Amino acid sequence: MSKLAFLFPGQASQYSGMGRNLAESFPESRAVFEQADAALGFSVSQLCFEGGEDALKLTENTQPAILTVSVAAYRALETHGVKPDFTAGHSLGEYSALVAAGALEFSEAVKLVRQRGRYMQEAVPAGEGAMAAILGLSPADVAEICKKAAGGEVVSPANLNSPEQTVISGSAAAVKRAVEIASQAGAKRAVMLPVSAPFHCDLMLPAQQRLEPDLRATNFRALRFPLITNVDAEAIEGGDEAREALIRQVTRPVRWLDSIREMIGSGVNIFVEVGPGKVLSGLLRQIDRSVRCFNVEDAASLQATLDKIAQARSEASES
Repeated sequence: MSKLAFLFPGQASQYSGMGRNLAESFPESRAVFEQADAALGFSVSQLCFEGGEDALKLTENTQPAILTVSVAAYRALETHGVKPDFTAGHSLGEYSALVAAGALEFSEAVKLVRQRGRYMQEAVPAGEGAMAAILGLSPADVAEICKKAAGGEVVSPANLNSPEQTVISGSAAAVKRAVEIASQAGAKRAVMLPVSAPFHCDLMLPAQQRLEPDLRATNFRALRFPLITNVDAEAIEGGDEAREALIRQVTRPVRWLDSIREMIGSGVNIFVEVGPGKVLSGLLRQIDRSVRCFNVEDAASLQATLDKIAQARSEASES
């Protein structure tokens, strides 16, 4: 029997106009945007539908915007009776996954990620932190390069995305040194990323310390289906476990490669990326081309995904 997992995207998946078609097509999706606007006291809807690139890439805007579109997409999918066997979210996407799993109220989650984005933005003065993508080297090789480049500063793997893509994070000078060493070591590409803060490294400790009381004050319920956490790449189903994972997630790397392999090892062979863009679909192809991945970000992709899931399950039952 084939198993299904929902994946929820993180930052870098945003684009102007995202979610508009969902809100226009599905009342349950439109309700999500209305809830976000009411919870935050400003129009997340307008930010998603009409916001420019500069406004959308501000971390404190990006996080609630992507969460809102992702949950709006999930609500449309949910009404068709599709339930996953597992879920996971990339960094910020873990909040979307927890809303889908029933562990977090959406109105609480959207306020949390707005604060999370602000805390992350303010944790390191502008220009002092950086991130870079290293392509074509193994995660272990990248970890060794970070050790060589550190020189007493912070630089470490931040997103272990696929066998050949690792994002590093830390002090700007140390990240630049790591990029130079990676290029000399035969990386296909080693490029600085246009981000506003060095996420998922020890420099985010001030953000973690500010976010922790907010998370402890939030009610987390048991999950309706298992979630594979970023920090441990292991399944959880308890609300307290979810909270602890979100606290640790701020400074620890996103173990996305291990998370996907954990789900595949548990029998998942159909993945659905729920939310804006297809970043996670692209990573999945780098990890394992034998599994299927579809996406839901508007009415057309929802219908296409429903059809493909039905077809895949029919083929599985016949084999």
